Amino acid sequence: MKLVDAHCHLEPKDYADVAPVLERARAAGLVHAVLVGQFHGPGDWGHALEVAARHPDFLSPTLGIHPHEAARATEADFEMLERTCARPELRAVGEAGLDYYYDHSPREVQATVFRRQCALAKRLSKPLVVHVRDAHDDCEAALAAEDVTSGVIHCFTGDTAAARKYLDRGFYISLSGVVTYKKTEALQDAVRFAPLERLMVETDSPFLAPVPHRGRKNEPAHVLETAKKVAELKGVSLEEVARVTTENAVRLFNLTLG
Repeated sequence: MKLVDAHCHLEPKDYADVAPVLERARAAGLVHAVLVGQFHGPGDWGHALEVAARHPDFLSPTLGIHPHEAARATEADFEMLERTCARPELRAVGEAGLDYYYDHSPREVQATVFRRQCALAKRLSKPLVVHVRDAHDDCEAALAAEDVTSGVIHCFTGDTAAARKYLDRGFYISLSGVVTYKKTEALQDAVRFAPLERLMVETDSPFLAPVPHRGRKNEPAHVLETAKKVAELKGVSLEEVARVTTENAVRLFNLTLG
């Protein structure tokens, strides 16, 4: 069985030593993880690229401006983002998107920054990693306006109607530990609806640990629990979920598995 964690964060502030984290991931059946780099503030892009560079056989990086920080991005930061995402080891632009739950940045600024990253992904012919919370209609409208057809809705928590819109656009849907939580019936119905050939599994580490690890720091090894839940909801074997979701991640992110 081979699994890919399609979205994780492994910053040194959360994992002082990433080596044992990756050892546990391999022991759980993982063969690769997509390490999502984020803008933290003017000139500060965190450490995802450095961490990935130390483990190129297992980690592939992305880089983007999260909607929470959209209002802090300068023109110099956008120039840095474009230069960096053009490098061949960068597998995608993002995560980028819209978050109307927290509204840490004004919605009009979120929209502008999201649209700019949509356009960047198109220029670079790379997929877009999308964060969306309580903003599905505006998110889908932005993707349509920019004609983005290659990407993934990470940590999808919407319903079947939202899933249908993204699938019709050609996007993949990535599922986190949230799908294992109680009172997520609408999300679970969307998982039953979506073709397995368009699904991925992720941890969003260090956040959103799945049951039975909920309440503790998440890590890539725990993507196994999410895959088990997807298998249950789809009525297929865990091995089938692992095989197909891994193929999907390889296809979208152009991964080379070690």
